[in-house]
Formats: sequence, C-alpha cells, structure tokens
Amino acid sequence: MTAARAGIHEIMTSVGGALGVAGFTDVLGLAKADRYVVMVVDGLGLDLLREHADLAPFLSSLTNVEGVLAGIPSTTSVSLTSLGTGLLPGQHGMAGYTCRIPGTPRFLNTLTWDDRVDPEQWQPHPTVLRRLADAGVAATVVNDSRFERSGLTRVSQRGVPFIGADRSWDRLTAIAEAVEQGDRSVVYAYESAVDHTGHGHGVDSPEWRKALAEVDRDVADLREALPADAVLLVTADHGMVDVPMQGRFDLVDHPELRDDVVLVAGEARFRHVHTRSGAEETVAARWREVLGGRVEVRLRDDAQEWFGPLDPAVRGRFGDVVVAALDDFAVFASDVFSVELLLRGFHGSITGRERRIPVLVAS
Repeated sequence: MTAARAGIHEIMTSVGGALGVAGFTDVLGLAKADRYVVMVVDGLGLDLLREHADLAPFLSSLTNVEGVLAGIPSTTSVSLTSLGTGLLPGQHGMAGYTCRIPGTPRFLNTLTWDDRVDPEQWQPHPTVLRRLADAGVAATVVNDSRFERSGLTRVSQRGVPFIGADRSWDRLTAIAEAVEQGDRSVVYAYESAVDHTGHGHGVDSPEWRKALAEVDRDVADLREALPADAVLLVTADHGMVDVPMQGRFDLVDHPELRDDVVLVAGEARFRHVHTRSGAEETVAARWREVLGGRVEVRLRDDAQEWFGPLDPAVRGRFGDVVVAALDDFAVFASDVFSVELLLRGFHGSITGRERRIPVLVAS
C-alpha cells in the first residue's frame, strides 16, 4: 500500500494551523495567512492531473504538497467526511459509498442518504469548519444549492453558513465575497464535473478532457478574483481508474460467494461483505480462492491499517470481510447495484492511482 506523508483528514486541520488557530497543527507546511479558500475538485487524482498537465496549465503550474493520500475506501463520502472532520473513517464512521445500517438488513447510500437516518447521529463529531468558526474564523461553505441539506453536507460541513451557487460564475462571486469576511476566514468549495464525467465516459475520454480544461480555467479565474492576501488550496477526494469489460466480475454469476453472506455493501472497487456470525474466516477464504490476486481480502479486524482504529459505535458499518480490487478489476453485484454496470470510471480501492491526491497551493 502506498506510503503517505499525510492523509486527507489532515488538510483542513492544517489550514486551521496555517490560520494560526489554537489547537490545530499544520502538518503540511502551508503558507501562513489570514484567509484560505479550499477547493475540492472531485475525482482529480494527482496521477490524472500530471498525465494531463497540458489540459490544466494553471493547476499544473501550482506548487504541490507531495505525499498526501485519500483514505480507504477512496470514495467521495468517506473522503469528504475525513476532510471535514479531521478524522479517519474508523472514527467518523463513514464506511463507504454504501454501508450497512447496523442492526438492520439495509444499507445506507451515503450520497443519496435515507430520511430514517439522522446525519448528526450517524456522525456526531464536530466539523473542522465549526471548530474554526467557534474560534472566531469566518467559515463558509459554497456549493450547489441542492446539497445544502444533504446528509453528506450535514455530516461533513455542518455548523457554518452555506451559500448555494449553481453556476461557476456565481460560485466565484460567492467565494470571493465570503473570503473577505472577518479578520480571518476560510471558505470550502466543491466542483463535481471531473468526477461525474469520468464515471460516465471514462478518464481520458474527450468528454473528460474537456471537463478538466474547463475546471482549470474556472480555478484560474477564481484565483484572479480572490484578494491578494488569500491563499487558494486546490485538492481532490480521490483519483479514478477505468474498468474494462474483461475486468468486471459479477457476483450474480458466482452465487457461491454469497454463501454465509447476509449483506454486500460498498462499491465495485471496494466491497464490505457482512457475514453470518462466525463465518467471516470461511467467507474470506472462499473469496480469496475465487478472486485470487485480482483483489486483496482482509477480515475487518485486520484492516485497521486501512480504516484507522475502529470506534465500537461504528464497527458494524464495516464489513466482516472487506475486499479491495486491484489493477483494473472490480466486483459487481448487478442484482443490487445495477447502475454500476453503466459506469466506465471507478474509484474506492487501495491503489495509488485512486489514493494519491493533489494539494495545490496558490498564494
């Protein structure tokens, strides 16, 4: 597994340290400043950016903080919650794109959410933004208006003002105004086009290349609009890989892998497998035998290197057996997650291409 200098959970806390807020440590060595904008470009892994530097001349010109990795699973809801809380998944309890609701046979889709699940009970820890606001920093979220009351926003960025901006120009204006507030300020913003296009068309498709070039221009315009004393930090939540047809393994065609299994969650690149009591070692051995070197299979208690120490309160959300896909392979469950078969680009696993993320600084 790729070694890290720092994790995504240390980015916002490092910004707090760079702002000079007591109780926060800047482990990234960021520029000291009174104003920060943190822009997340969903899906823009560091490998992808470097391979397409010609399409993103502004982003590629910026200084990068090397050695920063997304957590595991390397997926949006997990990464944004780690970024937003300063905690590892084993602590904040966001276990994956889908994860089991303990004590039930249901899973929670952490992007679309479930009205029966209270986000503030699911993830009770205060957000970094709220902690900064409590310390006197003017903290603001700028994002698509449809996300204002979403479960993921409430889990990862709650406790500070939210400004809805549905077009890039409106977002630029909102960020530039918000960052001028107070003696010290921080603005969190989010861009989804690269990730959305990568899922639908694949990375390096003409559509994906166009989306990256447009995002690069938007971020360059944003830097121009910011006051001179503000630092712009651009990062991502994960990278992405394409999965060809020959790399697609469907559990529907292998019913023996569901023996002793009560629920399959996660996503195609990282599966949480929940077993009947006492069957986890048997299930793990069966999955290893069938899938071989195309995956890494671990028992939950042997995966704390991936998740961090597991808080007992969230332990049941993580699979008894966890299965991480390698190379350009993925494990589908078309009877439950049929939409995944329509995608070309994927993420979620332990590979460097999925976990290496940029931390680009424009001061």
